[in-house]
Amino acid sequence: MNPALAGAEVRQAMLKRYSREIMSSIWTLDAQYAAWLRVELAVVRAQAELGLVPEREAREIEAKAAWSAERIASIEAEVNHDVVAFVTCVEESVGDAARFLHFGLTSSDVLDTALALRMGESAAVIREDLLGLMEALRGRALEHSGTLIMGRSHGIHAEPTTLGVKFASFHSELGRRLAGLDRAAEGLRTGKIAGPVGNYSSRSLSPELERRALGMLGLVPCPVSSQVVPRDIHAAYFQELALAACAVERLAVEVRHLARTEVGEVTEAFGKGQKGSSAMPHKRNPILSENLTGLARMVRAYASAALEDVVLWHERDISHSSVERTAFPDALILADFMLARARTLVAGLVVNRERIAGNIAMTGGLYNSQELLLALCRSGLGRSDAYRLVQAEALRSADGGGDFRTLVLASPGIRERLSEDEVEECFRPGRFSRWAGEIVSRSLKA
Repeated sequence: MNPALAGAEVRQAMLKRYSREIMSSIWTLDAQYAAWLRVELAVVRAQAELGLVPEREAREIEAKAAWSAERIASIEAEVNHDVVAFVTCVEESVGDAARFLHFGLTSSDVLDTALALRMGESAAVIREDLLGLMEALRGRALEHSGTLIMGRSHGIHAEPTTLGVKFASFHSELGRRLAGLDRAAEGLRTGKIAGPVGNYSSRSLSPELERRALGMLGLVPCPVSSQVVPRDIHAAYFQELALAACAVERLAVEVRHLARTEVGEVTEAFGKGQKGSSAMPHKRNPILSENLTGLARMVRAYASAALEDVVLWHERDISHSSVERTAFPDALILADFMLARARTLVAGLVVNRERIAGNIAMTGGLYNSQELLLALCRSGLGRSDAYRLVQAEALRSADGGGDFRTLVLASPGIRERLSEDEVEECFRPGRFSRWAGEIVSRSLKA
């Protein structure tokens, strides 16, 4: 096999573990050549409609144009230029009429416009992935809207919230990412059929020709191109994709923390026959969420590569080319896999209600300290004095001195301000979920 083809297959094999056919098929060599041919034929058709090439020859090109990956690779081994090799291969299939193929174009007219087609297809897949993950989060948010769970700051118990609010938070963040990706994807529809430095210097090119050819492909012209479409357009999309990766990792890290043995509030789905460790049969590790953390790192790293491609010399150099051939497919394939896996994670997540309740009860009601503080302030006591009184009993309880409620009820400084009923009111859990339904509903509507 030709080394170029072999290299492409090896690369695909390396990605196969973290790829899905729906995305990886967009970035195969065959898909690349198919996109290139679509661009070439759209230009030929537009040129024929505008009388820039003979209709007869245009029809012959459209009827006969074909390519072979093996033949392209063979030609490229000699000419060392992939687009030249592609055009030469297609010429061989067409015959004499092929003199009007690639008529007035530069390589980047084909490459960048075909890239827009493939990026657009990929963006549509990513969009569906995001919607799927959001739908899974929506279901879990509604399911657990009122499920109290301990909220933590700095990893330490703070006050209870609800699990539904947690899920809604991730849903809301992904909604922002969906909006950002939609905006950036609109820019990806930008193509370019403007010649060597973007000024339509050939008589076979014009702004009207460009509009017509790109319109056939569902694309729009770049307002000002050089030899290439400006790379900030692609970088913007990959920056949004990096933020989506951050959102997925935030979800994954939350699951990883809640799944720790000492916490045990959630567990990833564990299939029949699945094994968690080669050495320890008892292990059920959070491998999906750990994998998502790793994939998110890669997607973010590729966003950095896309930023580096924005700055090129003058009207163009090819420093961006090698980056895009690797980074763009990899980032999109990994992001697609990551989002699909995240949906599986959320949908299959097992919630341990007993452990959640036990963890809430672990500190004997210390999480009610703020409500006691506020009650004392309402009674007329200064905030600093109120804080001192509550903190003294809270620290005594945390250090093993007894149940927090019991200590509070026995505190002269607190009891001279609050009755027993007022103290008991501070320990009622209803306030932690009072607005949870509205928060979840508000998030899901947004």
